[in-house]
Amino acid sequence: MACTDCMKASDFSIDKKGIKKRNWRTRIRYLLKTTSSSKSMARRRSYRPTVDEVNQWAQSLDKLLSHKYGKAAFRIFLMSEFCEENIEFWTACEEFRTISSLGKLSSRARSIYEEFIQCDAPKEINLDYQTKDAIVQSLCLPSLTCFLLAQKKVFSLMENNSYPRFIHSELYKELCAIARGEGQYLKS
Repeated sequence: MACTDCMKASDFSIDKKGIKKRNWRTRIRYLLKTTSSSKSMARRRSYRPTVDEVNQWAQSLDKLLSHKYGKAAFRIFLMSEFCEENIEFWTACEEFRTISSLGKLSSRARSIYEEFIQCDAPKEINLDYQTKDAIVQSLCLPSLTCFLLAQKKVFSLMENNSYPRFIHSELYKELCAIARGEGQYLKS
């Protein structure tokens, strides 16, 4: 999402375990700048989410994820909580369901399984044994719905845990302020 070559040392913070993490404010600033490359402020403003759009994000996770910037902001929030694999898996499943070629379907199903489902996967998501086993069985002859149950479980997890924290987070409050034209990062 955000490129690290364009960030300064002050954009990183060290947590208690000594792990460097990027500041979410820097990521939001980067998102707003890279998606609005026009010269005039009025024109750049049109690329940012409106007050109504940002307010709709608080209505439901579906509304948040259906908006390009809402989904990006939620992903940034999840990265700050070290659980971005949930939105990445959900997005991969959404893209998977649009595949029309059987060969691509099989290849992408295997790829999603290896990245998110299998034991010790690089971005392993938290699923019960029965769900994982059903996915393994479906990999022999994958269909557009082979990840649907897992996707629903991950969505439910985000909806009940991460989403409420996002809506009450400083990041969301700052996005609301930016949409109203009051955010401190509009000037940067």
